Amino acid sequence: MLIIRPITSADYPALMQIAIDTGVGFTSLPTNEGLLRSRIEHSEASFSAQIDKPSGEGYLMVMEDTQTGEIVGTSGVEASVGLDSAFYHYHLGKVVHSSQELNLHNVINTLTLCNDYTGSAEVCTLFLQEKARQGNNGRVLSRFRFLFLAEFIERFGKTVIAEMRGVSDEDGHSPFFHWLQEHFFNMDFPTADYLSGSGNKVFIAELMPRYPIYVNLLSQAAQDVIGLVHPKTAPALKLLQREGFVHRGYVDIFDGGPTVECEIEQIKSVKDSQRLSVKIAPQANPTTHIACNTVLKSFRAMEAMLEVDGEFALITPEQADALGVKNDDPIRVLAL
Repeated sequence: MLIIRPITSADYPALMQIAIDTGVGFTSLPTNEGLLRSRIEHSEASFSAQIDKPSGEGYLMVMEDTQTGEIVGTSGVEASVGLDSAFYHYHLGKVVHSSQELNLHNVINTLTLCNDYTGSAEVCTLFLQEKARQGNNGRVLSRFRFLFLAEFIERFGKTVIAEMRGVSDEDGHSPFFHWLQEHFFNMDFPTADYLSGSGNKVFIAELMPRYPIYVNLLSQAAQDVIGLVHPKTAPALKLLQREGFVHRGYVDIFDGGPTVECEIEQIKSVKDSQRLSVKIAPQANPTTHIACNTVLKSFRAMEAMLEVDGEFALITPEQADALGVKNDDPIRVLAL
């Protein structure tokens, strides 16, 4: 059985292995022991925090095989980004150069450095080990976060974003960053990506161009990847698009990958999920759901064959034990 739960300090070795496996461009998990342990400690503190509005909390969770104890994936949610340190994007815009006298009218695309997503919640750090990429595991590891958002909605910003990994090759070379490196940075993409993921973002403000960039001045290779995702990220983007996430012209400052957004209350799985009472009972017509309990510090989520009967979710004793619930306890469910 696979269960999703909050990460703990004992999960550090597994998290480091995941950080290694994700490769370059997965900014939220740098391969640094101190930073990963700090991320775990921050998550543990966030699950314990009593708050009345979102601030800098970060909730990191793992998918565990309960039979082997092996960690096979991670998934996270940030409560409100950019409050502790600046959160940068490029925004794709347009300027018009025109002359009536010469009868010329040129529309030029621009990239402008901005902090427009400050205060937004973010779904992030989604990674599933290749051996576990079967059945509904990927969808469950991504979509359970929307049940988490729905259940604890007061802890998150009203807009939810997701930064999608942009195009880079097997060696971590990004066509978009190559242009920036040539003109503004004396470092390669993996180094810049690592520094950004480690929280060292001062160099961004110091070295990035402060004025809008005319896109047509970039190399053709850089222009061609603006707003495109890494091939391994394409399935995650499609899933988010089905949830209602859209791209409004914001891209990553290093690899040009798109950032997508949706208002939290408009996310399909947030709207479609139901809060029901547990009934441990035989099931006549069970169907596949994602189910989670409603206790923050002891949060659990899983894929479950269950039956919805009015205001009740009929579940098995094994499912109840995995979720840490008993008869009449509330759970939140979402049909897959």
